[in-house]
Amino acid sequence: MQHCEGIEVIQVRANGITIQAAVSARLGSGSDRAVLLVHGWPFDWTVWKAIIPGLLAAGYEVVAPDLRGVGGSSRPESGYDPHTLAADLAALLGALGVERASVVAFDVGAWPAAMLALRHEPLVQTLVLSESLLGALPGAEEFLKNGPPWWYGFHASPGLAERAIEGNEAAYLNWFFESQTVRPLEEETRAHFVQVYSGREALRGGFGQYRALAEAKAQYEQAFITGRLRQPTLVVGAGLVKDYLRRQLQPVADNLRYAEIADCGHVVPLEQPQRFLELILTHLAQSRVT
Repeated sequence: MQHCEGIEVIQVRANGITIQAAVSARLGSGSDRAVLLVHGWPFDWTVWKAIIPGLLAAGYEVVAPDLRGVGGSSRPESGYDPHTLAADLAALLGALGVERASVVAFDVGAWPAAMLALRHEPLVQTLVLSESLLGALPGAEEFLKNGPPWWYGFHASPGLAERAIEGNEAAYLNWFFESQTVRPLEEETRAHFVQVYSGREALRGGFGQYRALAEAKAQYEQAFITGRLRQPTLVVGAGLVKDYLRRQLQPVADNLRYAEIADCGHVVPLEQPQRFLELILTHLAQSRVT
C-alpha cells in the first residue's frame, strides 16, 4: 500500500518531532514546483496515492507527510492546533530544502494547510482546499444549523473515544468509509487505514485535531482579524461539505475560485482522483501565470 512509483518514504526531524513523509526522488532545493499534500482523518499520506502519479507526470515534485499523531510520525501529547501543525509543515519543507510550495489539502488537513498559508505566507505559492470547514467562520451556518457532526464531540473527549473504539476499529472506521462515499473505497485501501488507526495510541494521535478545536476556532478568528488569504485559492466541494468553505472564505480571500465535483462523496482524492487531479493541475498552471 505504501509503494508509489517515483517516491520514497522517509522520516525527517522537524519542529521537535519525527515526521514521516512520502517525497519524490527528484525533490531538491530551489524548485518552485513542489506540491505539499495534506491528508485528513481517518487517512494518512496514502490517501493521495491516485493523485501523486499525475502530479509527477506533469513535472511537479511531491511532499506528502503523515501529520503529527498519524502513521509513521510522532504522537506527542500536544501540538494538534493549527498553529503548531502549520509549523510542523513549514519545518518539514525547510528540512527538505523547499523554499516555496503549492499546498493541496483535504478534510481536516485543510485546517493546518490554511494556517500555513496565513502564517507562513512566503512559503505557500497557491492553495487547494477540499471538503472542509475552517472553524466557526461565517458562511457555514446552514451546514452547522444542527451543530457540528456528532463525531466531533465524541473524538474531542480525551480517553473516551479510544476506550470505546479500541478493538472495534474496523467497524467504526468502515462506517465512515461507507456512509461518506458515493464510490466505494477498495477493500485493501480501507484495511490499510484501519491498520493505521488501530490501537489506543494510534486512535489518540488521530483524534488530536478534534481535541484542539477550541484552540483552532480562536486561532482562525484571530488570523482573519489580522490577515487574509493572499495566495490564489481553489476550493473543491463534493458530496458532504459542498460550497460551504467557499462561503466562509469569500470575504477573506483575495483570489478565490470554486469547483464542485459531481458523483462524489466526501473522500475526493480516492473517489474522483482524475477529476480532482485535473482541477489541481489547472489551478496550479493558472496560478503560475497570474
